[in-house]
Amino acid sequence: MAQIFKRSTSAGDTRYDVRTRISGRVVTRTFKRKRDAESYATSVEADRLRGVAIDPRRARVTLVTYGRENLQSRRQGLALRTADQYGWLLEQHILPDLGKHALGNIDPTMVRTWNARLAKQHPTTAAKAYRLLSSIMRSAIADEIVTRNPCQVKGAAVERSSERPVASMAEVAALAQAMPDHLRVAVLLGAWCQLRRGELLGLRRKDIDLARGTLTVELTRGPRMGGQEIIKAPKTDAGRRTVAIPGNVIPVVERHLEIYLDPEPDAPFLVGEKGRALLVKSFAKAWSEARSSVGRTDLRLHDLRHSGLTWAAATGASLAELMRRAGHQSPVAALRYQHATDDRDRVLADALAELSRKAGEGKRSDAAVASGAPDRESEERLPALPRVSSPGIPLTLRLR
Repeated sequence: MAQIFKRSTSAGDTRYDVRTRISGRVVTRTFKRKRDAESYATSVEADRLRGVAIDPRRARVTLVTYGRENLQSRRQGLALRTADQYGWLLEQHILPDLGKHALGNIDPTMVRTWNARLAKQHPTTAAKAYRLLSSIMRSAIADEIVTRNPCQVKGAAVERSSERPVASMAEVAALAQAMPDHLRVAVLLGAWCQLRRGELLGLRRKDIDLARGTLTVELTRGPRMGGQEIIKAPKTDAGRRTVAIPGNVIPVVERHLEIYLDPEPDAPFLVGEKGRALLVKSFAKAWSEARSSVGRTDLRLHDLRHSGLTWAAATGASLAELMRRAGHQSPVAALRYQHATDDRDRVLADALAELSRKAGEGKRSDAAVASGAPDRESEERLPALPRVSSPGIPLTLRLR
């Protein structure tokens, strides 16, 4: 139990020491007033009985010290790119503002102020940094350094990215034409096979099966934050997949294989001008120039995948089909492609107008019957709605 000891200082003042044992260590706090000492003793004893008593000396460790140690201990369980990103977020966006503070002194107000300032300039980065800080503080609670997580900002962990632009099929064709000849196939596969940049860069000759018209994603290749490249398997089982290549792209793939690839099965599918594996920075430079030439500087390379999945959703693809083709493990990511598009909304509006026209004709027929005049149209069934489509995408309107 917490014990209170009264003593006098060398100057003759009275002090009250409260001693208790926390995690095997005797912890002492001193108060000038007896009632403050008694209040603290009651509180710390209640915490000790609940198993949440904290040694104040341990809570004095700074975030810069604990954060770096915590991240280092977690590195083995993280993918290299994830570990790189966590390190960057910690060093660039968390420690400059909060690193000097002791863990026990970081409170919700301090976190809210830091998050608001960062979110104003970089909202997506702010959400990522907030999640990392919250996980560090949860570790501090588990290590019995603090008792409460100061990350209490509602909604701060949610990334609110703006809706990405969708390229039309004509624009994708123009972008492919604007790329160097040896990279045109990358634009088409990114859009029509909905591949990520790392998946495109990881393709090899043996991953292409022209007889079946498919490609298989088994490896990804991309840069680490330090500039080095890493080749690895997709991070989820869903990412390892075989995708059917649309017929309009197969001739381009076949030509690319004949002209640019070495015969070895492991030969990289995307190559640079000298026939070696394509460098990420070379790919980025070619893409930047291509999108500028067609006036779509707002498009990122990943927006080709986004566009292709939006087209696929417009054809009536089910959620499961979108997940399989995109390599999504969770339906949350695939659901974003089942949103309404402007073209689809026009299709629905035209179909509703057709229903209104038929309904009007039906009313006129009823009036004719009431007057005794024959009306053959009233005996006919309402014809099926016409098959409608947006440019290049066959659609069938179903009313349920």
